[in-house]
Amino acid sequence: MCDQQDLSVEGQQLFSPAEKHGLFQRDRGRRPALTRLPAIQEGKNVTVLLHLECKLSSSDYTEAEVLPDSFPSAPAEPLPEFLLEPEDAFIVKNRPVQLRCRASPATQIYFKCNGEWVNQNDHITRESLDQITGLVVREVDISVSRTQVEELFGLEDYWCQCVAWSSAGTTKSNRAYVRIAYLRKNFEQEPLGREVRLEQEVLLQCRPPEGMPAAEVDWLKNEDVIDPSQDSNFLITIDHDLIIKQARLSDTANYTCVARNVVAKRRSSTATLIVYVSGGWSSWTEWSECNARCGRGWQRRTRSCTNPAPLNGGAFCEGPPVQRVTCTTLCPVDGGWTEWAKWSACGTECTHWRSRECQAPPPINGGKHCSGSMMESKNCTEGLCARSKSPVCLQTKTSLLEDFLGAFLFETVYTGLVVALLLSVIMVLCVGVLAYRRRCRHLHGDITDSSSALTAAFHPGNYKPPRQDNPHPLHPSAPPDLTATAGAFRGPLFSLQQGVNDSPHKIPMTTSPLLDPLPSLKIKVYNSSTLSSLELPADMCISDGEILSLKSVGTVGRDREYPSHTLSREPGLSTSATLGNLGGRLTIPNTGVSLLVPPGTIPQGKFYEMYLIINKWDKTTLPSEGSQTVLSPVVSCGPSGMLLNRPVVLTLPHCAQLDTPTPDWTLTLKTQTHQGAWEEVLTVGEETLSSPCYLQLEEECCHVLMEQLGTYGLVGQSCPPQPACKRLQLALFAPRAPCLSLDYSLRIYCIHDTPHALKEVLDLERSLGGVLLEDPKPLLFKDSYHNLRLSIHDIPHSHWRSKLLAKYQEIPFYHIWSGSQRPLHCTFSLERGSLAVSQLTCKICVRQVEGEGQIFQLLTDIQETLPPHSPLPSGGSCLPSSQVGPYAFRLPDSIRHKICASLDAPSARGCDWRLLARSLGFDRYLNYFATKPSPTGVLLDLWEACHQGDADLVSLATALEEMGKSEVLVVMTTDGDC
Repeated sequence: MCDQQDLSVEGQQLFSPAEKHGLFQRDRGRRPALTRLPAIQEGKNVTVLLHLECKLSSSDYTEAEVLPDSFPSAPAEPLPEFLLEPEDAFIVKNRPVQLRCRASPATQIYFKCNGEWVNQNDHITRESLDQITGLVVREVDISVSRTQVEELFGLEDYWCQCVAWSSAGTTKSNRAYVRIAYLRKNFEQEPLGREVRLEQEVLLQCRPPEGMPAAEVDWLKNEDVIDPSQDSNFLITIDHDLIIKQARLSDTANYTCVARNVVAKRRSSTATLIVYVSGGWSSWTEWSECNARCGRGWQRRTRSCTNPAPLNGGAFCEGPPVQRVTCTTLCPVDGGWTEWAKWSACGTECTHWRSRECQAPPPINGGKHCSGSMMESKNCTEGLCARSKSPVCLQTKTSLLEDFLGAFLFETVYTGLVVALLLSVIMVLCVGVLAYRRRCRHLHGDITDSSSALTAAFHPGNYKPPRQDNPHPLHPSAPPDLTATAGAFRGPLFSLQQGVNDSPHKIPMTTSPLLDPLPSLKIKVYNSSTLSSLELPADMCISDGEILSLKSVGTVGRDREYPSHTLSREPGLSTSATLGNLGGRLTIPNTGVSLLVPPGTIPQGKFYEMYLIINKWDKTTLPSEGSQTVLSPVVSCGPSGMLLNRPVVLTLPHCAQLDTPTPDWTLTLKTQTHQGAWEEVLTVGEETLSSPCYLQLEEECCHVLMEQLGTYGLVGQSCPPQPACKRLQLALFAPRAPCLSLDYSLRIYCIHDTPHALKEVLDLERSLGGVLLEDPKPLLFKDSYHNLRLSIHDIPHSHWRSKLLAKYQEIPFYHIWSGSQRPLHCTFSLERGSLAVSQLTCKICVRQVEGEGQIFQLLTDIQETLPPHSPLPSGGSCLPSSQVGPYAFRLPDSIRHKICASLDAPSARGCDWRLLARSLGFDRYLNYFATKPSPTGVLLDLWEACHQGDADLVSLATALEEMGKSEVLVVMTTDGDC
């Protein structure tokens, strides 16, 4: 029999007597076993090797002689398998937490916490037998107190792990972390009460107190929990902010932010939201009757502040509720008789008569008519003429009747002949007019001979005679009113010499159709499986149909007459490309206009023929109205009906001066409907969650994130009290070829400070034989209702004479501010004394009355051939017109995915896409990006559009470096082109 030795290490008892009994082998003939057991000692891991020596008694030896040499071996036990593993737990206040694990088969189970074995006495062990497998199931519990967790110092959390033994080996469970739960009392940010107008977007911010675990947040409206799924007007962001999309009167309430976790529940201070309604005037009533029945009096009309009535402290209507105007009621005048006329000759009836009229005065304004008879008769023979019915009298009456009828028939025949003659003349005139108009229809496209137009292009323009309704006719001796005769300066420069007697049917050079109307077109839609093209219906609205594809697919319908607003197909004003899922970029060179189509915008396997067109100012209506002004070219992109998976970025140059300390502009993006009307898309600074676009403003251009293609333009209006300023350019042109006549002309254009506007003037002057003398000069044009004044000075009068009748010329303020008439110019017509004079020196001053100005110092030899001077417009670049696929983007796709994966997820410290937006300057309205599946991806698309001309990724790398995203910077430096 083997002796049972006490199993202990350094005085610590490892096993109970029952457990020690199971460790010793009593089977005869078996060799003593070497068993490794864990010895538990605080702070140490000890493995004790127990060598059990068996001493056999004399009776045992005798029995060993008859025992067989070997016994069948027991089946090997499997490794322990955990049926229950310890779970993470939080210590609430001072209550300890229980950790439990269960394993089978298991001879022993012990907990190890933070790398140290838990004392055996701290374990509560239960043992059972699995009825199905027959294996031993062992379960053990331990208790972890707050003191144990607090004794751990360092950055690591307190953790415990379960270790189970069987004869086959050991198995470890997952780690269970034990943390002390808490919730601070003070909110990091509490909601603030405010007053908002009806239908305004409201943002109530809430940052809950710091806690473990992180607090969950609920919003209360008058102590009722807000559920966005029940009321779609509410939106709770991932940062626990409450957004009310459109404030309603019913949203006037007390709002409270409630934070809670397993420890406690905290309430923020209550924020009172008041939705007010500013008053609005009702319609004016009809004017009352004049209060004076005769003469001067008053009329009045009223309105009430009930449309709507002011509520919750809203502003009362501004302006008077009553209007009063003077009125004059005409007094009634009774009629009066004129003097009697002379007596008529004595008639056959022996009577004569006389008459009078009610015209002294006639009855007017409701006056009474004259009373009495208009005619009077009496016997003219004083009773000497006897009335008889003898045959003689009857014969006399018959003859008189015959004479009367004969005269009547003569007059009738004569009148009929005259009417017939007049009808014949009218019919001849009508036929002649119709024939003339048919002939003019063929002559309408005739253009003045190009050679004559070029040679006459610099002749002085004649003033047109004033219209009949002009209240200030041009007096021969008085200087002309240039605002009334602005026809010489307003319109586009085509042919500068047109006499007063020129035919009105001659059209300017460039107003005739330079290209045939667009044929019937097709939308090209390519699919990876089937190749198809969708035929455009013949009755489709041409404003949308013509811009669906710039490439003609057929000739059917070429003779169809299209409306006059057909979009231009000129190469310098349009571009197109076939794009697919990889995206691309469309650019109209030297205009500053581009369209960025990010990857993934077009569905996988689809290909679309996309286009970008700058609409010519004389081919489309402009979006401005009232005091608004056009600030950018009107651009069409499409096809307008295609569905986009993510926003595209349209870049438009503008001429608004934005570097003032206070915002002087109210900028609005407008789009044109299929019917040609303009609608507001958004106003900068007033965006809401329902706004379909986001507009990023820069000093010289704007970038529009949008998901609906169409026709767009940027307009502006002064924002009181400061007047806004537009950036203009002044360009001076002169004839390029030597002047062979005594007349010489200089032209100054006033155009928008955009690349497209300067390119348009350069192309026009190139066709007319003109050349730019100097680089264009900038001019700030203020919204002050003052005209632009141009004058010429310091002309050498001994050799030159100005043919201008006045001392200066003016371009009306509204023509420049509205932007509806381009290109605006003035012509200075000069005459030299002889052909031998070739040098011209003068000074041309251009300034806004009571505003800024510029001076051109001119010194030129008119007999020399001037070299072309056509600088690229500012902001223009030599980028190709279209780039397809990855070559169109500065940021590689792999880096894009890394940045999105790192910044899309919200961070408690705010180091996410919101900080990137602030670093890049795209944080004017973050809610637009928050509604997108990948806010970082949309920000990177906008960054691509803003830096399309840059050659590196410095700005983006700098922003990421400031955010502390070193892991992304490593990827950019290894994979990118930083």
